[in-house]
Parts: sequence; structure tokens; C-alpha cells
Amino acid sequence: MSDVMRAVPFTKLVNWVFEEYENHRTIFGIPEHKFFKKQGKSTIKLFGQDIDTPVGPAAGPHTQLAQNIIAAYLCGSRFFELKTVQVLDNLEIPKPCILARDEGYNTEWSTELSVEAAFAEYVKAWFVLHLLARELGLSQGRTFIFNMSVGYDLKGVQSPKVDGFIEGLKDASQTAIFQECKSYLQEHAHRFKTVDDQFIDSISPNICNSITLSTMHGCPPAEIESICKYLLAEKELHTFVKLNPTLLGYETVRKTFDEMGYGYIQIKEESFTHDLQYADGVAMLKRLKAFAKQHNRSFGVKLSNTLPVRITRGELPGEEMYMSGRSLYPLTINLALKLAEEFAGDLDISYSGGADFFNIARVFESGIQPITAATTLLKPGGYLRLKQIAEELEPHLDNRTSNFINVEKLRKLAESAIEDPHHLKAKRSAGSRKLDRQLPLTDCFVAPCVLGCPLGQDVPEYIRLVGEGRYEEAYELITAKNPLPFITGTICDHKCMLKCTRWDYDQPVLIREMKLIAAQKGYGAPQKIEKGGNQSSAKVAVIGAGPSGLAAGYFLAKAGMEVTVFDKREKPGGTVEYVIPRFRISSEAIKHDLELVKSVGVKFELGVNPDFSVEKLKSDGFKYIYLAIGAGKSNPLPLEGDSRKVMGAVHFLEEFNRNEGAVNLGKNVAVIGGGNSAMDAARAALRVNGVENVYIIYRRTREYMPADQEELEHALNEGVILKELLTPVSLAHGRLKCQKMTLGEPDGTGRRRPVAQEGQFAEIEIDTVLSATGELVDDDLLRKNGVAADHRGRIKINPDTLETNLANVYIGGDALYGPATVAEAVAHGRKVAKAIIAQEKLALETDIVDRFKFDGTKRLLEIGEKKGTIKATLADENEPGRCLECNFVCNICTEVCPNRANIAINVDRGGVKHLNQVIHIDGMCNECGNCETFCPYDGAPYKDKLTLFWSEEDFASSNNSGFLMVKDGAEPVFKFRVDGRIMTVKFDGDRKTEAAVDSTVLAVAWETFKGYKYLF
Repeated sequence: MSDVMRAVPFTKLVNWVFEEYENHRTIFGIPEHKFFKKQGKSTIKLFGQDIDTPVGPAAGPHTQLAQNIIAAYLCGSRFFELKTVQVLDNLEIPKPCILARDEGYNTEWSTELSVEAAFAEYVKAWFVLHLLARELGLSQGRTFIFNMSVGYDLKGVQSPKVDGFIEGLKDASQTAIFQECKSYLQEHAHRFKTVDDQFIDSISPNICNSITLSTMHGCPPAEIESICKYLLAEKELHTFVKLNPTLLGYETVRKTFDEMGYGYIQIKEESFTHDLQYADGVAMLKRLKAFAKQHNRSFGVKLSNTLPVRITRGELPGEEMYMSGRSLYPLTINLALKLAEEFAGDLDISYSGGADFFNIARVFESGIQPITAATTLLKPGGYLRLKQIAEELEPHLDNRTSNFINVEKLRKLAESAIEDPHHLKAKRSAGSRKLDRQLPLTDCFVAPCVLGCPLGQDVPEYIRLVGEGRYEEAYELITAKNPLPFITGTICDHKCMLKCTRWDYDQPVLIREMKLIAAQKGYGAPQKIEKGGNQSSAKVAVIGAGPSGLAAGYFLAKAGMEVTVFDKREKPGGTVEYVIPRFRISSEAIKHDLELVKSVGVKFELGVNPDFSVEKLKSDGFKYIYLAIGAGKSNPLPLEGDSRKVMGAVHFLEEFNRNEGAVNLGKNVAVIGGGNSAMDAARAALRVNGVENVYIIYRRTREYMPADQEELEHALNEGVILKELLTPVSLAHGRLKCQKMTLGEPDGTGRRRPVAQEGQFAEIEIDTVLSATGELVDDDLLRKNGVAADHRGRIKINPDTLETNLANVYIGGDALYGPATVAEAVAHGRKVAKAIIAQEKLALETDIVDRFKFDGTKRLLEIGEKKGTIKATLADENEPGRCLECNFVCNICTEVCPNRANIAINVDRGGVKHLNQVIHIDGMCNECGNCETFCPYDGAPYKDKLTLFWSEEDFASSNNSGFLMVKDGAEPVFKFRVDGRIMTVKFDGDRKTEAAVDSTVLAVAWETFKGYKYLF
């Protein structure tokens, strides 16, 4: 495929917009219910013009093409900073060029179009926005502003090419594209309801009276000043000049990043020393303000231009990229404050730099306007986010005519920025949401949370059941795959949430909490526990009554087998019962899950000798044996000195649970480790009588800790003290000596390797050390029973069944791979149960989601409302209102594409599973890579989805599977390429064809042709 975008001709553009609206009540995929219609009467005065709201897209991917500008307008944009043009307009930009997974990065400097082509896109968009405002009643008159952007030096700005661009946008009346658009509308005015010749004549050719100057990093101050004076005086334009965060200085920026958790972002000191210096910048601005006043023009600054950072992990091609988004916000808002103080508030500030829903109202209330965004619009929801942003700002509009800055409000905003959780790196603790699955051509909707869950729980469906108050059904659906809903609803490490799409909005859906609500409100009703119809005489012994053993017993008994669970302790529950503190999970919660397991007929023999014998169990009549013995041996801590003061964290937690009053730890306690067990031990230690200080000693920094973020925060909030970059060496005379560490290069896990600082130590007064560095499997016991291991000590198993080298002897849970999670333990128990059930030719149905019926129309409407909407977590029955139900409708790739090159169409034939199917429009794509970033699959929609081609040339230059219309009419002919095979397909008038092509692919192509003809 080619990364060259094909501009949509004006005739096709108008037809596309209004035909799509008439047929589907959408425009470029934006649904009508997401169109922004101003409610109040207050407007904003800017450059002598009224606008509905001073919000819109920054110069960038969202203002490059006409359709991008149209989509932004529909959702609420009324200020458009057009993408920068420059004299060098034949750029070779390596692709992909955008990465917006968290903070944003890009490697593009200006429009990828020629200057003339960019001009045409802006004129076409200008006309269509007038049509939409009038025809759809989106605003009264023209209440939007186009602001042109140019760079990068005076010679280029004065070149005939760029000068023609500037003059054309000042007055486009004599340009060919303006006349073409106007003539077409006059000839086709009859197709509109409210647009007539008089209205068309009233569309002003004066598109821009303002400009934003973008200069390259390192541009000399004198050059910047000369360009601004030229634009103000010679071109008579209201002018903003972009300034860079480098004005804050290298040390300030480096310190800010480190404090906020962005230590991995590498900046170059020369980027600061070679760029405009603060004192020179202020002096220049003062001169330019005075100069603008002399020429009766507005002058201000645009904050901020992007910050150059090094490419160190192959994020994008090349060596340097430009940063944007939430990580840039604290820098930009503090630069705004610094300049506002310098000018006592008398400075016009146009703002970008991480502006989004979370901060836009406060930014505006400080006196800053207009406000533009880019990175937030590149995330799921895309342009739809603008509607909420515009509505958020609506109550704050006050007919403002001056950009005078309220310095005090801005100071408070700037001071809070560095501590605002939304802008801290820790706000997003999840890594990549990608799934290890190939993106299919059709029927690609998937819920990443389901695949992220070791148990494959039907998350979207049980959350919807909770939201509809159908708690018993939600409980039934959960327990079909998971017999421990109370336990996993309380202490599960919720890997499902790490894959939640809402990470790219605000915070993940509280999936675990919804499971617990389902358990609490669904438990106690008459239980629909279906046991297998067939019975087996074969008996099963399960060794270990922890989560894995309980799960295996539950599923085996449900299938009709006789199961006995053996455990050395007096109560079932394993680690959950004996180690997890009661402040994390109640005894009642554990009891409810045990009652469920017992209800299907599982027998228990407790307090037995832990030294089991496989041969003895088989001689006792057990055909199958499942070893779920856990990891019970402590991992010794290599610490010199007084070993009597060192205790395993698990052993301590057992003692604490048994009788916390009997535990004596002294005043000062050190917990060594960074996992959840360390957090539990630290929090429990704080509750022990006599303990005054509890320290968590960790050899890396907080951002690399394996503990759940929430567990760490609980510990810190309760008073635990975190000591980073320390490794304990010895304990003697009440003092713990620790080696100071620093972070080196990343290791195989992606975490930066801790490296000792030679000769650097720290000492802490400590009475007791709790080691939370993991537990070990009792290999001796396994070896004695003949369970074989490989040369690395790993137990030999069949990975599909978890059967060991011993026939009908299985192993799972912590006993197999070492300490893991409750959900992983349950998953192992279920896998073993399924293997045994299959061997006995019994049946166990766990996939019962299709039994639960929902109103599909209502579901679609509700999901549509949630798209593009930021919403805080609720932790109650209203939380389902945040779930995007991605396996029912996803469309993320259509939302995040700035160019609208990914299209969702309705297909209800050909055997497709989902009503929505996604196609890719080759001619509208520039391969920016944004859809690949957010697609949950390990794939790229712009390469892997079924592609519609506009020309034989484009078809031939691509490897994408897709189709090209060769002949129109009642019996259309298409050229198809599927999996590299090219064929010609002729449809009859009833969509039938003899071609040997997958029926779903044919159905998508046919429905595109019949229902979306404007796409061709």
C-alpha cells in the first residue's frame, strides 16, 4: 500500500457527507447524537469574530484534510489551527509517525500535502462547514474560525508558494478551488433544504485573518521576530508565535519529568542551549506586543510547541521525536504562568500542550484562549471526545472579549499540575493492551479483558447483567467458569483490568468490584448448578485445598465424578484462608465460596499428613490425582548478621492471622520485596502492637514494583515508608545496612536493571526483617513421588492437560510454576478438571454466555453514548455505565483514525457474527500507525483489514486483502485480493456469485457497494 493520501474532490466530499447523513445519520462515522449543538447564548470574541467556543484541534493530523476538519466541527470544534505549511512540501516522513499509547509522540513537522493541495483542503472544508452549520442547524451563522499556521523561516514564508497560500486564505475569491466549490453548490442548491443561492453567495472568501508561526527548534530569536513583524505589518494578520518548553531550561524539565515518573524520557541538553533563551524570548515578546499595537493587530504566544526527545526504544523510526500529551501539560502550564507573571497578565495565550477534558475548564477560567488539542483526539473515542470537552466548557463561557490572564488562577493551576494524578505516569500503570492474536479480516470485535483473564470470564456480559440488576444471572454466568467469585471478587490481581480499553480514556472499569457485587447480590438465591447427566465410577484425589484444588474439585464434581480434597490444615482455603490478612478479605467471603464448592458434592479430608504418596492414593482407589500443593518453602534472604531477626513474610502473615496480639516485631520493621505479599506484610506489621515504623525496601524504583498499584497505594496511605534503590546486605545491632543502587539498562523483563553504587550504603534502625522475596515449591516431595523435572528443574508436563510423567497424575497452581495468582490457580484447576472429564467421556459446559439475552438495540445505543466520554470510576451498580463492551462493538480503529480511513459498515448477511464490520479506505490513509497502536490485536488495521481501493494503481501497489470496483451497475464486477490470491468477481443483481471467496468477505464488499456507494 502507499502512504500517499488521495484528496477527496469537492463534489464527492459533499455527496459523501450528505448521502451518509441521509442514509445512516452519521457523517464520516460521527453519529448524529454526538453532533455538538450550542445550548447557551454566550460566545467568545476572537480576532474580531464571534465563535461558539474557543476549542478545537491543534495544527496536526486532525486539521490536515477536509474530512478531518469536518469531523472535528461536528463534534464541537469551533477553532481550527490548520496544519502547518512550509516551502519544503515534498517531505519524506518515515512511517509510522505517531505513537499516542500514553504520552504522545510524533515525527512529522508539517502537512504531508503540497502547499497548493493543503490550501484546497482548507477551502473545501470551509464551504462544507458553512453547509453543515446551516443545513443541520448546528450554529447560528458562522461561529467558527480558521487559523493558518506557517513555518519555518522568513525566506520560506516570503516564497511565492507560501505567500500565495497566505494571501489565498486571506481572500480566496479569485482562486480556482473557491470558485469551483461555489459553482458546484450553486448548481446543486436544490438538493438542500435550507441552503439557497443567497446563502451560498454569503459564504465569505476571507477564510483567515490570523496566523500561528511555527519555527524549528534552534531558530534564532532575530529570525522569529522578523517573521512576526512581517506577518503583523506586511500581511496584516493577527499573530501567535509558538514557543517551546525549552524556555524553562534543561534542569527544570529534567527534574519535572523525574518527579512525575517520566524518568525514562530522554531529552538532550543541546536542545535547550541551542533554542531560544528565556530572557531573549521575553524581550522579543515585549517588542512584538508594542509593534502589534502600532499596527492595530493582536499578538500573542502559542504554548506550546512540542518538545524534542530521543528515540531510545524504537518507538518510532529515526533518532528524535516530538512529545505531546499529558506529560507535556505540567511544563506548558508552568511556562504559561511564568510568561503571564512577566507581563502581569497582559499577554494573549493560545494553549495546547496536554489540554484535554480533565483540565480544559480550569485552563479557560485562567483567561487562556483559544485551547487546542491533539493527543487526546488520537485515543479511543477520537473526535467524539470534542463534544464532551465543548459541553464541559459551555457553562464557563462569558462573552469574553479580552484574553487578559488571571495570574492568581493560573498560578494555582500550575502549582497543582505536577501533583495532579492525571498527569503522573503512575496514572497509567498498564503496559501494552495488545493481545497475542492475529487481526482477522472480518468479525474482529474482541473484549481484551476476557482474553486477559486467565479464566476467560465473560466480563462484558456479567457487567451488563449487574448494570441491569440481574444479579442471580450474573452470579450464574461467573460461576460457570469460576467457583470462587467472592475470593476473586476481593483479592484477584485483575489482569483483566490491565487490558481494559478505558485505560485509554480515564481508568479501567472496576471489573473485580463488579464481580463481587454479582456475588454478594446473586448469592443466596436458588442456585442453578447443573451437574453432569452422566456419572463416573472413577475417583479423583486432589491434594491441596487452596484455590486450584477447590476449583478442580468443583468442576470435576459438577461433571459427575467423586472427588476428595485432602489438605494438611484444619480448614480449606489454603493461602487465602491462612495467609491473606482479614483486612483484605473477610472470613465470610471465603465461607460463601467454600459452600458453593461443597454444594456440588466435593468431599474434604483435612488435617492429614502432608507427606502424601501417589502410590498409596492409587491403591486406595483413586484413578486420578491432582497435585495442588502450593509453594510452601520459604525463599531464604541472603542477609549477613542476626538471622534470628529475619522472618519469612508468609510465616509472619500466618502468625498474624492466627493471633496478631501474640506477634512481637519490635518498633521498626523492614519488609524486603516489591510484590503484593510485601504489601500485605507491611500493612499487617503496622497493625502489630509496638510497631512504630514499617519500611518497604526495594532495589528498584516504585514504577518497577510488581505489586498492584492499588496495593502499594493502600500501604503508603496507611503509613508504610517506601525506601527505593536499596538492597539489604546485613543486619547487626539493630541496624539494617543496605547497598545503594542505581538503575541501569533494561533487563529481559523490560525493567531497568538495578546496579550497585560502589561504596555507597545506607543504614536504617530495624528490629525485624520480613522477607517477601517469594516462596519455593517442595521439590523433594515431588521427586520422592516420581514426578520428573527437566535439566532446569522445571516439572515436565503436557501443557494442554498439565499431566505429569506419571499417568493420570496432574500438577498445577503454585506447585507448578511457583507463586502465582488466585485466578491462575483456578485456571489450572479447571484445565486439569477438563482433561480428566474428557478422558472419562463426561461433559462440562462452562461457555454458557449465549443463554443470557439482551436488548441489542438498547445495548448499541448505550455503548454509542459511552464512546468518547470520560467518566470517573463509580465502584457501585453504576459502574457498568463505563464498560464499552468491546466484544459487542469495538470500532476503535475507526475512532482513532484522524483521516477517517477506517469505516464501520452494517452487514447482516453472509454469515458474519457482528452487525458492524470494518473496512479500510486505502486512498485516505497516510500510514500514521495510530490504528495499530490502539487495535487490541497484534495487528494493524491499515494493513490487515479488508481494504477498499479507488484505483488499479493503488490496488497493484498494495499487498492488502481487499477489493476494487472494476465495473459499476446492476451486476457489478470487482477485483479481489484475499491472502495474496487475486480474482475477478461478478455479482448478479441479487448479490450472488460463483466466486470461491469467503462468504463474509463477499458480504462485506456487497454491502459496501449497496449501502455505502459514496465510498467508491
